[in-house]
Amino acid sequence: MDIPESDIFKALFYEHYPVVRRKLAALVRDETAADDLAQDVFLRLYRNPPDDPGALGAWLHRVLTRVGYDYLNKVARERRLQNKQELLFDIGASPPTGEEVVLAKLDQEDVRIWLDSLPDRDRQALLLRYSGYSYAEIAGELGVKPPVVGTLLSRATTKLRQHAVETLPQTTRP
Repeated sequence: MDIPESDIFKALFYEHYPVVRRKLAALVRDETAADDLAQDVFLRLYRNPPDDPGALGAWLHRVLTRVGYDYLNKVARERRLQNKQELLFDIGASPPTGEEVVLAKLDQEDVRIWLDSLPDRDRQALLLRYSGYSYAEIAGELGVKPPVVGTLLSRATTKLRQHAVETLPQTTRP
């Protein structure tokens, strides 16, 4: 099928555009986007028409469906990226106050003191785990078998909590 003849293409455009636009509007639920996407469908028809003129309706439907889903995927990707950026940059959040910075440093110092009170192997296991090491990597570093790492981490965490509760002032204990 050789559509690009101006009058033939115009006739096909006026005949099929309302249906294509209506289907796209129902699919993407955005009238403005449906207008743009319908134009894209007809641009594809102009550039690469189907071989069989009898299959024009099915061809248009297949192309409009593909264009609509591509648009929806693009919108979803953009939304995920925007959400990720908002989480990373925490738009609208004020910078921490001096008091918050000091309290955070004190908390870090407390945790460091509690970690220092643990046996070397327990401290090293916790530091490796919270640095992103896998259980297999921790086992290799500590010279233990991988199944033992979970138990080791659990016991180290329990010791750390217990020491933290013992050193907290009486008023802040749970």
